[in-house]
Amino acid sequence: MNKEKEDKLLAKAKQIIEDNREKVAKGYYRLKYHLMAPVGWLNDPNGFIQFDGEYHLCYQFNPVYPADKLLYWGHYKSKDLVSWEELPVALAPSEWYETHGCYSGSAVDNDGTLTFIYTGNVKDEWDNRETYQCLAITEDGVNFQKLGPVIENQPEGYTRHFRDPKVWQKDGSWYMVIGTQTTKLEGRVLLYKSMDLKEWELVGEVAGSNFNNLDDFGYMWECPDLFELDGKDVLLTLPQGLEAQGYLYNNIYQAGYLVGKLNYKTGRMDHGEFRELDRGFDFYAAQTTLDDKGRRIMIAWMGLPEEDQNYAERDQGWIHCMTIPRELRLNAENRLIQNPVEELKQLRRDYLEYRGIEINNQKLELEGISGDVLELIVEFEVGDAEEFGIKLRCSADGKEETIIKYKTEDKILSFDRNKAGLGGGGVRHCLIENDGRLKLHFFIDKSSIEMFVNDGQEVFSARIYPGQDSKRIKFFAQGSKVLINKIQKWKLN
Repeated sequence: MNKEKEDKLLAKAKQIIEDNREKVAKGYYRLKYHLMAPVGWLNDPNGFIQFDGEYHLCYQFNPVYPADKLLYWGHYKSKDLVSWEELPVALAPSEWYETHGCYSGSAVDNDGTLTFIYTGNVKDEWDNRETYQCLAITEDGVNFQKLGPVIENQPEGYTRHFRDPKVWQKDGSWYMVIGTQTTKLEGRVLLYKSMDLKEWELVGEVAGSNFNNLDDFGYMWECPDLFELDGKDVLLTLPQGLEAQGYLYNNIYQAGYLVGKLNYKTGRMDHGEFRELDRGFDFYAAQTTLDDKGRRIMIAWMGLPEEDQNYAERDQGWIHCMTIPRELRLNAENRLIQNPVEELKQLRRDYLEYRGIEINNQKLELEGISGDVLELIVEFEVGDAEEFGIKLRCSADGKEETIIKYKTEDKILSFDRNKAGLGGGGVRHCLIENDGRLKLHFFIDKSSIEMFVNDGQEVFSARIYPGQDSKRIKFFAQGSKVLINKIQKWKLN
């Protein structure tokens, strides 16, 4: 281990953070209850685990964005998934097997030792790459000792796009899923097995493009996560290269999941159809952990690769944030249900409620229902209106607004940010069946909105960049009336 080089890189990162922290913190678009890097670049969540009663969450981090693209692991911990303590940078790219970055990976509790498994990335001057799956351990939860590669490069038949190990233990053995690409440019997920985290054997292919019951389905699958939930196996993954199909697959890269049963002897997963994890604009690289309450908790990057131009904070010394933590469950149709973790209720202040509000071919504002850092729950009774919904983060002159609209006949819910201020625009749609009601649960935080539909049936995540004074909220109905059974609003501290 090149301790001298690592110490220099970590010291440099620490100095950059402290030199720029105060300036970055003053920016209006900094979020109040979402995790961000203190400065610089953030992307994939890594090493998400509950260890010794505390949640650890690392993340892909570049303190000098956009000056270079070297990736470190930033590090937070929390006792409650709400209040997070910033820890020193965990990993810096100091070794021969990670010269171009400590890429994504996971964490496990190995007999009381917190252990990271991550991808070391090496590139030459022609951008050819080598990848190494590596171990690092810590005794104090802060300072890490690197143990080097445990898997060097990829197996035969695959390219060097071979990364993002997610590891778990089952029946005394360790298992790893890893994202990769065949030499025919087909995205796949592979399963490995080990008894000691050091010697790994390839078990087989789990799922992928032109494999099992999927047709051509992307040229690369990255950031896999495989876990048991409610008696089924669930694979989260990111197929790159999908073409849009109507309301599906509308982002540059997609995040989704498969549900079925994994054969641990062959590696193959018998699964159903691929479904998207989030129907919004900004969601990628989700990672989960199982906590001591038996909950499967997920956090994702509220952003996308290769679209920096859509994020208005990029010129303010930082970029990107995480989603709020979400608890996952499976319903009877093998669909993932996502809901905000209960602990977020700790943030609630100044409760306000309205009941029985009828809107008839009009727009309506309600006293006290406004803001840019809040939680809002709105329960509609679907009536005769052709369409109805909510306009969030509205300016006084009407030039800025984020529109959530439901078309009653088509049963289409849309999220429109074309007038949401700076950054990327666009509209996302989703078919939402209703039983005479529509429940929308919003978490609004300066430059983000997360919308949970019908108790987590679908979720839309988006970054938006309206002006500081654009805080008004309007309810509307067109073509007859709609009844709002209940509105609940909290400021979030």
